[in-house]
Amino acid sequence: MKSKQKESEPVSFSLSHLTPRELKEIPDEKIPALCAAIRSFLVDAVGRSGGHLASNLGITELTVAIHRVMDSPKDHILFDVGHQSYVHKILTGRGGDFCTLRTPGGLSGFTARKESPHDPFGAGHSSTSISAALGFAEADRLNGSGAYTVAVIGDGAFTGGMVHEAFNNLCPDHRLIVILNENRMSISKNRGSFASYLAKVRISKGYQRWKRSTKSILARVPLIGGPLYRLLSGAKDRIKRALFPGNYFEQIGFYYIGPVAGNNYENVVRALRDARRISRPVLIHVYTKKGKGYEPAEKAPESYHNIPPAGRTRSENSFHTVMARELIRHAERDADVLAITAAMGNGTGLSSFEAAFPDRFYDVGIAEEHALTFAAGLAASGKKPFVAIYSTFLQRAYDNILHDIALQDLPVRILIDRTGLAEQDGATHHGIFDVAFLSQIPGVRILTPATYADLARDLSFALAYPHPIAIRYPNAEEDARVAALFPAEEEGISPLRADFSLGQTPRRLIVTYGTFVSRALDAAALLRGRGMPCGVVLLGGLAPYGESAAKLLPYLSGAERILFAEEGIRAGGAGMLLLDRLLLSDPTLAYRARIAAVEDGFAAPDSPSDLYDYAGLSAERLAACLTDWDEA
Repeated sequence: MKSKQKESEPVSFSLSHLTPRELKEIPDEKIPALCAAIRSFLVDAVGRSGGHLASNLGITELTVAIHRVMDSPKDHILFDVGHQSYVHKILTGRGGDFCTLRTPGGLSGFTARKESPHDPFGAGHSSTSISAALGFAEADRLNGSGAYTVAVIGDGAFTGGMVHEAFNNLCPDHRLIVILNENRMSISKNRGSFASYLAKVRISKGYQRWKRSTKSILARVPLIGGPLYRLLSGAKDRIKRALFPGNYFEQIGFYYIGPVAGNNYENVVRALRDARRISRPVLIHVYTKKGKGYEPAEKAPESYHNIPPAGRTRSENSFHTVMARELIRHAERDADVLAITAAMGNGTGLSSFEAAFPDRFYDVGIAEEHALTFAAGLAASGKKPFVAIYSTFLQRAYDNILHDIALQDLPVRILIDRTGLAEQDGATHHGIFDVAFLSQIPGVRILTPATYADLARDLSFALAYPHPIAIRYPNAEEDARVAALFPAEEEGISPLRADFSLGQTPRRLIVTYGTFVSRALDAAALLRGRGMPCGVVLLGGLAPYGESAAKLLPYLSGAERILFAEEGIRAGGAGMLLLDRLLLSDPTLAYRARIAAVEDGFAAPDSPSDLYDYAGLSAERLAACLTDWDEA
């Protein structure tokens, strides 16, 4: 039947507490109006809170169709990454919570198990959904529950290696439906061989037409039509291979349905109902338009992938824009300088490097492990690779750094973006683990620039450094106060600096690194305002810790209360490792020093909170660490 779906003017729907059961009671003819109302709600709500807009606008009809056909939470619905689950949240009773979207302790911008029984699996990183879905499907098979598991995954996430590892574990008895949502975008445009393959599959519709028409024609033959179709279906794979190119998905065990217009509600419902009737894993290949229904997002989906909250604008200058500018400057002088990213050309600032040097820029897709080992191979061949990657995603390449880079002492330059607490994205995106895990890997130097000048100087140092090196910085602008108070030297690496002269250490002291020094300065100012002199020491680098401890030790003499403060986890963090080295030279630090760091390893409040206060890292909490000490 030909689709009658049309764009409709939004009508009144109560989206605050809409449930899947209530959704099923809405007549089909009102679904277009519901989708329009959801889009209008999203544009308004996300426009205020900030968040992932374009992807959710594009998946509206698809999500509505899933909840109309499936039975959540009995059927498990998993969204890869989870950033495109806003419509799912609206349809599962959480529309009224959107006023807290992406605030610490509020409605998560991703799926979260603790938030709703309709979120069977939490996410925030890419390419995990199919592995998890297979776990649910296998458990249901063992339990004989009869439930279905649906994994919704974008074509960008399909570039992640875990997807293809999961396919190797596919079982014919799994009640599994994978919905491959092709919008030809992740955060930036998709690159690589698999993205090209999906485009070819979408264009090649001949096999699906042949399969449908054969069944339709034979079904109309009296008496023998049904048996003849069943007989022929046993040979259909041989016929398909003779007439049409092979389909990767069917070759590994899926029944393939598609491509389906994912913004056509009726088409998606039909595909889902067909999938439920097929007694083997099914892959439904849909194509949607990112930003659908909101003209600015349709025209510029990259700009509306993740928008800032109302009243905030993206700065023209930040640490990653300075990084890209400096890297371009080095590339102009050195043909061996290369830039690598994992589907984050825009997010890391490297899109400007690509424009300047397209032949020396590599977007490897959502494949962080490959990015680091690829860089190791380039370094082993004499090239000078710089890998820009978010702190939270660098975790996925731990073994590649240890085994492929550090063990072989290869000069790969790792540029760690988005360090520190992620107030909007929350626990899945906190950049608070990289110092601890990199510090355990022998031979990796860690630099922590606090200003743009520091970053520029550290990049120059890294270019000539013949060993593995990591430079970490936040998604933020420079604090002009820090730049004035701690001016950079022209050469070498970021030096240790203090806001007092050596030999004049105040009674209280805060030792920190990177841009967290801004909060340390605020805490020191609070204490000075209460008549308690307090100084701040800024470390320019961390590992090797013996070197950093030797530089720091002279600044600690005379301080009665020393606070090592960092925007990272305490266990295995810089404060713990530095103090361990320093105690070898000055055992009195055992009672003169404390550590302020993230004690709750995931920094995930259960109710709306100030995240830095919750983590004990606000200026007031840092100051209290030094005053409560005296009172104790």
